Amino acid sequence: MNSAVILDQSVTGSRIINAGAQELFDVVASPSMHHVIDGSGTVKNTLKGADKLGLGDTFTTRMRVVVPYVIRNTVKEFDDGHLIAWSHIAGWRWRFEFEEDEGGTLVTETFDWSFAHPLAVKYVQMAGWPERNVSSIDQTLARLNDYAERKDLGGSDSTDT
Repeated sequence: MNSAVILDQSVTGSRIINAGAQELFDVVASPSMHHVIDGSGTVKNTLKGADKLGLGDTFTTRMRVVVPYVIRNTVKEFDDGHLIAWSHIAGWRWRFEFEEDEGGTLVTETFDWSFAHPLAVKYVQMAGWPERNVSSIDQTLARLNDYAERKDLGGSDSTDT
């Protein structure tokens, strides 16, 4: 497992998870699963959205950062089984990439504020989100890994004796 790192206008982290890319992608592409895998503790539940997102789809999520609020997100990048990214009105994006690997799937999550309005960029930096997102991304990837293990997304054929 690699720790997330802060880049110029993004924070990115990767982890190899013992499961197929499509199975992991389907978890992330389902907004109803976001609160299950979210490592930041801010995602509460999805109020509205498709069972599986596609390019241009929107979903509405109940959040809490200091105070509760509701936010609408739009899928901005999509390649089924490989890439999904969404953003809300402020413009920053959450991107997940899935690449088959010898040990399963290399999953990369990125919090990217290069698309954000300049005032939103200042807010991201002043609020300390780059530093906080290092931990959040690491925790999200750990939670996705734990979910994959619990649900046996790796396709283990072992049985209990």
